[in-house]
Amino acid sequence: MTVIKTTNLTKRFGKFTALDGVDLGVTEGEIYGFIGPNGAGKSTTIRVLLGILKATEGEVKIFGKDAWKDAVEIHKRIAYVPGDVNLWPNLTGGEVIDLFINLRGGNHKNRREELIEKFDLDPTKKCRTYSKGNRQKVALIAAFSSDTDLYILDEPTSGLDPLMENVFQECVMDVKREGKSVLLSSHILSEVEKLCDRVGIIRQGKMIETGSLDQLRHLTRTNFRVETKQPITNLGELEGVHGIEENSQTLSFQVDTEDLDNVIKHISPFGIVKLESTPPTLEDLFMRYYERKDPSSDTGVGGAL
Repeated sequence: MTVIKTTNLTKRFGKFTALDGVDLGVTEGEIYGFIGPNGAGKSTTIRVLLGILKATEGEVKIFGKDAWKDAVEIHKRIAYVPGDVNLWPNLTGGEVIDLFINLRGGNHKNRREELIEKFDLDPTKKCRTYSKGNRQKVALIAAFSSDTDLYILDEPTSGLDPLMENVFQECVMDVKREGKSVLLSSHILSEVEKLCDRVGIIRQGKMIETGSLDQLRHLTRTNFRVETKQPITNLGELEGVHGIEENSQTLSFQVDTEDLDNVIKHISPFGIVKLESTPPTLEDLFMRYYERKDPSSDTGVGGAL
């Protein structure tokens, strides 16, 4: 079942086109990573999904309902955490959490207490005394204490220390096991890589890649370090080999994914003593596009880093 579906989503502010034909889909029980540089259109897309902004063109559906016309009904089934949380300064953290839980008509006291302990939050303090990280904790506890079907998280770990980021990741995996869906916009690529089933990369208001990490990894290169009994010859003449560096008996280089078989066959007769290969990371893939002025003009495999 498709939980979020946008078709040709376009949003203009005057003459400026913030979103240009964005197609995005999130299915039930899926964690979808939504990444891109600052100003790419991530938060604008999320505001359209939440019914805060109206799309200029295109179709935006959540649970099969129109995100603008049916926003009130949709919000009964979603939890949203922004990257910069503003809270009522004279309420305590615990009062804010209870307010959000009660607005949904739920009573999840056990889960609330468990999450407060996990996130190491003092719920008795006034919100005006909280640091940015503690404000994020309040929003995350309120969201994960709610029994909702979709979590829309826009830079949710902004301001959290690494220990709390791990707690957040555990919470995301917990809701996934319950069959819930998560749209995660994050600048922490290792977090996206660890959590997400599929990833969409947006740049300059356009979706430039979508797929699972395995599907996307063919678009960049595998790093190799190899030590052989005899010096390897003619490696630079092979198709798909890049960035050869020699250090004593060790060669370091990169290989386009579709040429891996030929490269391994070529180096094997030289007597492999040690071979290390590192698969391309999400950061490699992201930076490949980030460094290009016009990613749509890139038709080669393995692009340049």
